[in-house]
Amino acid sequence: MEKKQLGKSDLMVSSIALGCMSLGTDSKQAVNVIDEALDLGINYLDTADLYDQGLNEEMVGKAIENKRKDIILATKVGNHLKEDGSWFWDPSKSYIKEQVKKSLKRLRTDYIDLYQLHGGTIEDPIPETIEAFEELVKEGVIRYYGISSIRPNVIREFMNKSNIVSVMMQYSILDRRPEEIMLKELADQQISVVTRGSLAKGMLSQNGPDIIEQKAHKGYLDYDQSNLNDTVSQLQQLLRPNQTLNGLALNYVLNNQAVTSVVSGASGTEQLRENVEAINQSFNQEQLDKTKSIALANTYHQHR
Repeated sequence: MEKKQLGKSDLMVSSIALGCMSLGTDSKQAVNVIDEALDLGINYLDTADLYDQGLNEEMVGKAIENKRKDIILATKVGNHLKEDGSWFWDPSKSYIKEQVKKSLKRLRTDYIDLYQLHGGTIEDPIPETIEAFEELVKEGVIRYYGISSIRPNVIREFMNKSNIVSVMMQYSILDRRPEEIMLKELADQQISVVTRGSLAKGMLSQNGPDIIEQKAHKGYLDYDQSNLNDTVSQLQQLLRPNQTLNGLALNYVLNNQAVTSVVSGASGTEQLRENVEAINQSFNQEQLDKTKSIALANTYHQHR
């Protein structure tokens, strides 16, 4: 599988990353999925301390313990877990530096390749947050850091004041907001975009029409249910033999020069293989241009 440089770092990551949130709580199944991902050429795993209250990190740590050198390991911080299972937003330096120790223990490793702030607002103590990440880099606890955010005003603060190498953001054919302003700005600064939600909750998968019927009664962003059905139908008409809607969706976002990798979850090995097969499909520029003409050009209404 193709591997690309993540921002200005020396991390070479696979075009598709395994989003570990959907692994579930069955440890044996999680190990099987991660092993299959590695066999398929995926070297980039993304988790977070919040997922299943730390259990996800524990399962990932168990699965990779003897394969650590072959893996780019990413996790996230900022959601302060309480004993009752609830959480509150906490981007403070003290919490980040305390929590990284717990993540390292759960992940059974002594370093994290990419440590990401799991959200954020413009009201956060951003200089303090950056200071925490910079100190962790100097201490050798993390190699690089990034943020996970869909807020342009927050992203710009980190772009201008920190050494982030990546931004994880929601981006898909049905959510083209990043195209408006952020993708070009990030590409100009050699900060990689890692996408999430690129199958739009499954609406851009082979089961898209069924999922729209079952779950999209209130629409999705600028789309109502009728527009969603019409858009997905038009996208399906672009497909040629041996092409799938999954493939079009993933290749569309990867076609943007700012995007380095797509984080895609898989609860089982069959779904994982489908995702990998999807990014290996080939789409010509005419198909990608028509995709853009079919889908709405969403724009950011908040956090500008």
